[in-house]
Amino acid sequence: MWLLSSLNLRELTDILRGLGLEPYRASQILDWVYKKFETDFQNMTNLSKAHRSLLTEHFKVHTLELVSKVPAEDSVKYIFKTEDGHLIETVLIFERDHLTLCVSSQVGCAVGCRFCATAKDGLLRNLTTSEIIDQYLLVQKETPNRIRNVVFMGMGEPLANYEAVRKAVEIMVSPWGIDLSKRRVSISTSGLVSQLRRMAQDPLMRELNLAVSINAPSQELRETLMPISKTNSLEEILKALIEFPYPPDRRIMLEYVLIKGVNDSPTQAKALAELIAPYRKKFKVNLIPYNPDPSIPFERPSMEGVYAFQEVLRKYNISTFIRLSKGIEVFGACGQLRSKRLELMVK
Repeated sequence: MWLLSSLNLRELTDILRGLGLEPYRASQILDWVYKKFETDFQNMTNLSKAHRSLLTEHFKVHTLELVSKVPAEDSVKYIFKTEDGHLIETVLIFERDHLTLCVSSQVGCAVGCRFCATAKDGLLRNLTTSEIIDQYLLVQKETPNRIRNVVFMGMGEPLANYEAVRKAVEIMVSPWGIDLSKRRVSISTSGLVSQLRRMAQDPLMRELNLAVSINAPSQELRETLMPISKTNSLEEILKALIEFPYPPDRRIMLEYVLIKGVNDSPTQAKALAELIAPYRKKFKVNLIPYNPDPSIPFERPSMEGVYAFQEVLRKYNISTFIRLSKGIEVFGACGQLRSKRLELMVK
């Protein structure tokens, strides 16, 4: 069977032509799936009964199954099960004037960041395009207000699953698909240099918002926190980002998780500022106070310390923001997503 939530307009047109249906039917069907979030072919009333029976015989809409929801005051964490039994999370975040969906791109993660609970599971597998798109479609179907922003900041390293993520992005931003603005889709990466360069050469992907986890002002400390830095050095990452072809009015987000007593001192703030100040027009900095997890022996710094760190960067005229994560109490914030813990929750 073909999965509708993995198909673009051209692919579906070709398949339908092979089944004897007119090409324009592809637009009708994708409108039901990507705009109306319909899952039952029998409700696609602008198709004949014969066409609906044909679709039922040859297609499925979704592969993910919603297992449970964990509501919080500022977010809702959705737990999905894949057809092969893995559990993944998606977090709907309530912003002041819009909704943001944080989607996962892998089951687990191979990057191994010391401060991230997802890394505890290792990488189990990549998600398919359909499994990525399903996260949006299934959450939006039961959410009365439109989800306007999508951030690839859930489980996994998006650029390590490049092809599936790219196709999901195509579906998200195309007029025949979900039809989101490219300026409202963000890719967050730990800094895979080769994939950053690939993204820079990709006419679709280089138009998205780009956020890169830095988390240390030196190569030595970054290797300790993020072992991936041994093969993707801080120097190489910054070079790739400086060369990234953003227009002058756009900036790359450098994300910095502040961990008490590890990377949050004024001296480290000064070192970070001196590292990026020459390129201040290229970057902005997001300071993220560490989100605690019982499986990790790190602590969140005081807000006084966070503000002091921010002030050092501002003295160097670096645009710096503090991002207080939402969903912390339901383990739905950045760095807290973990499939193994979920298995215990839903059994």
